[in-house]
Order: sequence, then C-alpha cells, then structure tokens
Amino acid sequence: MSDTIVAMKLVGIAGTNGSGKDTVGQLLADKHGYLFVSVTEMLRDECRARGLPVERENLRMISAEWRREGGLGVLIDKAVAVFQRQDGNYSGVAVASLRNPGENDRVHELGGVVYWVDADPRLRYARIQSANRGRGSEDSKTYKQFLAEEAAEMQQSGDAATLNMTAVKAKCDITILNEDGPTSLERKIASIL
Repeated sequence: MSDTIVAMKLVGIAGTNGSGKDTVGQLLADKHGYLFVSVTEMLRDECRARGLPVERENLRMISAEWRREGGLGVLIDKAVAVFQRQDGNYSGVAVASLRNPGENDRVHELGGVVYWVDADPRLRYARIQSANRGRGSEDSKTYKQFLAEEAAEMQQSGDAATLNMTAVKAKCDITILNEDGPTSLERKIASIL
C-alpha cells in the first residue's frame, strides 16, 4: 500500500485479551467520530471463509500468513483501506487489535499513535466469560487455558510474522489501565486525544 493516503487520524489499539481494546475502539467511534476497524474480526471472517473453526490458533496462523505475504504492517494497511473506502464522514480510524510490532511500526509510519490497554488478568477473564460474545471456543476457555494462550502470544514463537505482544507493548505510546468501568475509560480516552 502506498504511503499516500487520505488525511486521517490513526489510533492503533493493542493490549491483553479481555482488556477492552474493542471497547476503546467503539468509544473512539461513538464519542469522537472515528471509524472502528477490528482486524481480529477480519481474521474471524477469513476463518469462516476458509471453513476453519474460529479459534485463536487459526487466527494466529492466518495473520502470520498475511504478514508474510503483505508485510508486517499489512493488517494496518487493510484497516486503512477500509477507511479510504468511506465517504470521509469520520475524523479518523481506530484499529484494534495489534499483535505484531510491525503493526506498531506501520501506525507510526502513517503518523498515528498506539494505545496499550490492560487490566488485571482475573478481571479480563471474567469479562470474557460474562460477555458471551458468541466467539465459540474463544469464550469457553478455563482460566488456566486463558493464561497459557496469553503467555504464548506475549512471546514470538516463530519468524518475524508471528505474534509478539511483549514487543508490541514496548512500542506503544500510551498505556490505558481499564479496571474502573466505562465512565472512567471514556474520561481516560478523552484526556489523551
């Protein structure tokens, strides 16, 4: 993708599972006029198109495949392409969920910022369980499985195209602790825009 893009504000959103990345993106959309694009939802759609179960392992496999084919920032480029196809009715684009440091780099190349969203692991697990988001086996993990999957995603487990959340976190510009409810989260977002 060319670096010549429609003028926009760009926010990349990274963080731990269940921390509220989508909630941050939705607040940016609802309260501040951003287009919210979930790259995780793009990956889920691709799983469905391929007839694969929507499981974290398959999401990781497809994202690594796409990064190998299109570069480490390809998921950001796909989200920006969605933004560019809009009628210009948005003040910017919020992209969740960054899971490879090349995505941070791409956001920064395009003049954007990256937020790291986090919360206590037990709170995050409880959110996932209570939300019943309809994501199949993603939502039916035990706490131990939840922690094991997170640990696997925090470290690079293959080539440069695989997930490496520790490196993503190190390249984030702003950290948002999301443990105090939606009103507090909304205030935090408004204060950093």
